[in-house]
Amino acid sequence: MHMSRRPRTAVLAGCAVLLLATSACGDDQPEEVATHQVRLYGTDGNMSNSYPEELGDRANLVDGMKGTTPFTPLSEDFKKRLLSVDPKLDGFLYAAEAYDAVVISALAAEVVGTTEPAAIAKQIIGVTNKGTRCGSPAECLRLARDGADIEYRGIAITRAGFTDAGEPATASYATLHFDGERLNDVKAEFVGAGDESAASTKSPPKVDRSTSGGDGPLVLGGLLPRTGDLALAYPPMAAGTALAIKDLNDAGGVLGKDVVWFDGDDGTNPTVAKATVARHLDEGVQVIIGAGGSGITAAVLEDVVKEGRILFSPSNTAASLTSVDDRGLYFRTAPPDSLQGRALADVILRDGPHKIAIVAREDSYGEGLQDVVRSELERAGFGGERVQLLSYEPGEGAAAPPIDFSDGARQIKEFGADAVLIIGFGESAAVVRALADADVPLAALARR
Repeated sequence: MHMSRRPRTAVLAGCAVLLLATSACGDDQPEEVATHQVRLYGTDGNMSNSYPEELGDRANLVDGMKGTTPFTPLSEDFKKRLLSVDPKLDGFLYAAEAYDAVVISALAAEVVGTTEPAAIAKQIIGVTNKGTRCGSPAECLRLARDGADIEYRGIAITRAGFTDAGEPATASYATLHFDGERLNDVKAEFVGAGDESAASTKSPPKVDRSTSGGDGPLVLGGLLPRTGDLALAYPPMAAGTALAIKDLNDAGGVLGKDVVWFDGDDGTNPTVAKATVARHLDEGVQVIIGAGGSGITAAVLEDVVKEGRILFSPSNTAASLTSVDDRGLYFRTAPPDSLQGRALADVILRDGPHKIAIVAREDSYGEGLQDVVRSELERAGFGGERVQLLSYEPGEGAAAPPIDFSDGARQIKEFGADAVLIIGFGESAAVVRALADADVPLAALARR
């Protein structure tokens, strides 16, 4: 899920946000590719500086790999503050989204004057729309305490607020490139997606703070991937949540009391995640920040909402979660893959491939994004027998057997793909190894 966590901003030409079946953007030409060379592409789950480590002594296989991830250009000040929380951070993926998820939850509680989850949930969309614009926890909390309607514009939520479904109306994506076994910051490019008009225009319920119960404290609990296939994305999300808690409490907390945080692991595993949720419910957590992966959220959502608590993810992107039955208690600061699919298809098509294989992990995230990209390719006139879809079972837990993608690699070689998109987390490195073992002519091997 992450990327070059210190990318420099490079703005794409306006036409770069459109799907291009050929290189039709002025003088922009497809990159030269030797005959039969196969380019690798990735997504937010594997576009991170931690990903090559999954390949061990074959880390150079990722060189030349490129892909997209939801990513907002971050100020140097915000990155420095994240590093003050965790000096070992090697990237910032979903740190901004985690920060904003915590802050928005706190602002909603301050606005409504209570820490009762159902009441907080009814204000979450509202604090991002149709009010006095504010950009820091201290400023927004001051306005809320004065009874003003607020419109939070933070780190990830910048151009527009939430939709009626409780997710961002707009998003920023980065195109990232592996070079020398690391993401090359110089090549990072940013494009916008979504439509500001999709932001909610509904007004939240009116609040009478004179009769609101000033209970507290606000208790948040983490459900983030400290372990498991998505563990490479944990450090920046953990730093983002910790920094948000610090900023809120430095500004006086919520309802006059410090915000309380209980850490928790989702394990990138439904069993681990369910146990963490159960513990948080016993601890009186009102808002759970997570889960990391969309599939884990799908597995625990019912457990959370049946107890009337809020689940607020900084990193879920599965498009299916937009319409999930959540009783108004599920939110996310990460944009849905319905937005990312177009950006990702564009990145691939600009290189002028002839055949594309799309490999996805078998869960709501992997198969959902695979379907979106396939649809976007078809919209650009690239479909039918030119696209091959494959999947793999990621396994559950540390004791799960290694992924065997040897048959899939053989199919890709016989198909004659010159572009392979891999949608997965750290475990998807097994797909890269299998392709190399099957003598698929990866672009990285041709560079040697």
